[in-house]
Amino acid sequence: MNKLVITAILMLALGVGSGYWLAVKQDKKQAATTLTEAKKPLFYRNTMNPTVTSPVPAKDTMGMDYVPVYAEEEKPKILFYRNPMNPSVTSPNPAKDNMGMDYIPVYADDDKTAESAGSVKIDAVTVQNMGVRTAIAKKMPLSHIVHAVGRIAYDEEHIVRLHPKTEGWIETLLVDKTGEKVNSNQELLSIYSPQLVTSQQEYILALNSLKILEKSPIEEIRRGAEELVESSRERLKLLDVPAHQLSDLTRSHTIKKGLHIHSPTDGIVVTIGAREGQYVTPETELFMIADLSKVWVYAEIYEYELPWVKQGDPVEMRLAGVPGRVFNGHLAFIYPYAEEKTRTIKVRLAFDNAEHLLKPDMFAEVSIYAGKQLDMIVIPSEAVIRSGIHNQVFVVRGAGKFEPREITIGLSSNGDVAVLDGIKAGEEVVTSAQFLIDSESKLREATAKMTEPSTPQKTEPNRLQREQGAHQHD
Repeated sequence: MNKLVITAILMLALGVGSGYWLAVKQDKKQAATTLTEAKKPLFYRNTMNPTVTSPVPAKDTMGMDYVPVYAEEEKPKILFYRNPMNPSVTSPNPAKDNMGMDYIPVYADDDKTAESAGSVKIDAVTVQNMGVRTAIAKKMPLSHIVHAVGRIAYDEEHIVRLHPKTEGWIETLLVDKTGEKVNSNQELLSIYSPQLVTSQQEYILALNSLKILEKSPIEEIRRGAEELVESSRERLKLLDVPAHQLSDLTRSHTIKKGLHIHSPTDGIVVTIGAREGQYVTPETELFMIADLSKVWVYAEIYEYELPWVKQGDPVEMRLAGVPGRVFNGHLAFIYPYAEEKTRTIKVRLAFDNAEHLLKPDMFAEVSIYAGKQLDMIVIPSEAVIRSGIHNQVFVVRGAGKFEPREITIGLSSNGDVAVLDGIKAGEEVVTSAQFLIDSESKLREATAKMTEPSTPQKTEPNRLQREQGAHQHD
């Protein structure tokens, strides 16, 4: 009897446990089925052309799988109702127009209402297919190097043009070749001038008079003789009589037929304006001598590079004729006008040339290192959409969310541009495919303007509402 009772109890417990296990398993299966049905796609969309859909999984011509589109879990909230024939007429409650057509419900879209007009939301697959790339706006020093072609020229501050002070004939030309190097105080030529001979005679007469009258007891006579000698000597100096000839004349009292003309500086003979035996006047340029220890370099920069440069900026120069050498100079002057034909601005650069390796009219490659603009917010230039008047970028607001932002740009350099207003450091901007995003943004913005409710206008009551109002009045 005891064995039968125990066996019955065990069989009962086993049956209850099996039933419970089967019930739990059935509940899990039903839950899984419900979840699967909830997540079942409504249809499938072509990744490259969203307008093409399929009710079943499919592939496009490139072998890419269609993207599944799922039903929304929660039904969006209705904001108001719009007249289908006149979108500016709205109603907070369901209504009909004069033709009996139902007003169209307008649903709330959190993504659109939370962001500015023109914001775009794109799924991740489409973003990847479009090749969207982004960059972070950084606060950093923005520098620029202006590259240009320069032409070496003489330093105009170290050019001497030599003219005679009197008329005469060249007797001896000691330096007769252009390009020849001359030293300061080197004798260049001798010139015969009747005026110089006359001035020498006057000076000798003044010396002889002073010698006779220097012992005169009358002070005024002695002073007059001394003043005459001094004025005669000064006249010879003004006629460029060299000091050694003037000293010889004072000592020997012998008139010199040829007056020596000396070089006033070190340099290179650029031009020779007269030859031996030629009659010359003060208008005749005998020599042009240039000191090549310093040279100028002329270069032309574009208008957009003008805000970068200023006087004193360091410059580097390289020449094909002097390979491997880098010459350092500075920007000496910016000309206050633009070239009419090229629309460029001429600048003058200054270089030391102690070795005389830099020769006038040589061409060179110059690099002007413009001063740095500190603490600038910088983004890639390719991120900016330029419409002529306004400049715009797309700022990343989240996964697949892009917001158009108007900005004010400043200087640009090496593929980067400074942003003066509109973007903060650390924000992420789109650098590629932004024109495709801009097209979608413009379309959404135009649609939003068309569907925006107009508050000043009142809702047009339909016939049913008028009858209800009449019954309530009765």
